[in-house]
Amino acid sequence: MTLISKKKINYTIGTELRGYLQDYDRESPLPVTYRDLLRFSGSFPLMDRNGRDTLWQTVYYEPSTLVELSAGLAEVYALLRTDGDLSFTDHLLADRIDYCQFGNSNPFRVRIVNQLNDNYDYFYVKRADASRVYGLELEHLLSPNRINYLVCGDSLIEEHIAGIPGDDFIRDHLKRPHLNQVRIAKEFVKFNERCFARLLGDMRAYNYVIIATPDFEDEQYRVRAIDFDQQSYEGKKTMYLPQFFKDNRKVVQMCSQLLTTETIRQYQAEERTLIARRVRLERYRLKGLMDIMRHDEVSTPEKTAQLKAQLNQHYATTAFDRCRSMGDVVHQNLKMMLLARPRPDQA
Repeated sequence: MTLISKKKINYTIGTELRGYLQDYDRESPLPVTYRDLLRFSGSFPLMDRNGRDTLWQTVYYEPSTLVELSAGLAEVYALLRTDGDLSFTDHLLADRIDYCQFGNSNPFRVRIVNQLNDNYDYFYVKRADASRVYGLELEHLLSPNRINYLVCGDSLIEEHIAGIPGDDFIRDHLKRPHLNQVRIAKEFVKFNERCFARLLGDMRAYNYVIIATPDFEDEQYRVRAIDFDQQSYEGKKTMYLPQFFKDNRKVVQMCSQLLTTETIRQYQAEERTLIARRVRLERYRLKGLMDIMRHDEVSTPEKTAQLKAQLNQHYATTAFDRCRSMGDVVHQNLKMMLLARPRPDQA
C-alpha cells in the first residue's frame, strides 16, 4: 500500500516562476484573496444527497463581510471565465462558500449562481504553492486536458473540473450493467502512464474524476486528475503510479482481468506517443517551464535522492545520478519515458 509520508511542505512561488505566469496570463490582481475568505464567523458540516459527510464545511460570514465578498467573488469568476468582462457580474451571486481542512491546500469552494436561470458553477480559492503551480502547468501542457487558473500573490484560483469523483465511481458505478469495463480499464492504464511520465503523485480515488461521454453506440471515458498538490514531491516511485493505491484496487483488478499484457503495452505506447506530440507542440513553453523548475525547490533533498535511486533501478540506468533537483528528475523521467519500451507492470 502506498502512503503519504507527512503533510507536504508549502513552497513559495519564486521570481522566475512568477515571471513565467505573467508571460502566459496566469497572473492577475484579484478583488478577493485567500486570506479574505478566512474571515468567516463559523461553519457547519456539508453533507451529500445521501447524508454522507463530504469533509467540507459550509462557512458563513457577518452580513457586511458577505456583501463585500460576494461582489468580489463574482468579479473573480469573471476574471477566470471571461477574461475580466464585468458586464455579466450583475446577475451573478456567490451563494455558498465551503471550506476543507483536509489536505494540503485547505481550499475554499465557491458556488456562483446565475440569478437569471438558477444555473450554478464552482471555482476554488487555495493557498498558492510553487509545486502545485508546476503540477497545473504540466497538466495543461502534457495531458489531453486544458487547465484554467489564476495566481495573485499567495492566492490560487482554479476552475471546477466536472466529473464523477473516482471513489464514488468505484463504489456506485463500476458494476453497473451498461458500463463498458474494457474502456474504463483502457483509460486507467493511460491515466497511470500520464501520471508517471510527469511524476504527479497521490492519485487516490478522490483525487481524480471519471468523465463519461455518450458515443453513437456506447460511452467513452476519461480519467482526469483534479488535485495537483503532490506534483513531484514524494520520494517513493509508487507514489506516482495510481495502480499502487489501495482504493484503486478494484479498477486495477479489472484491468488485470480484461486486458492482456500486449494490450496494456499498446495503450501505454499510445499514450506516450500523444505525450511526445504534446511535447513537440509546446516545446518552447515546456522548456521555459522546465528550466525554471530545474532550478527551483519543490521537494526535500532526502526525497529527491530516494526517487533518483528508485528511478535508476526502474530504468536500469545511472542517468538520474546527474539530477541535482526534483525538477531535474521530472525532466529526466519524461525523457526516459518517451524513449523507453512500455512495461505493463511499471514495477
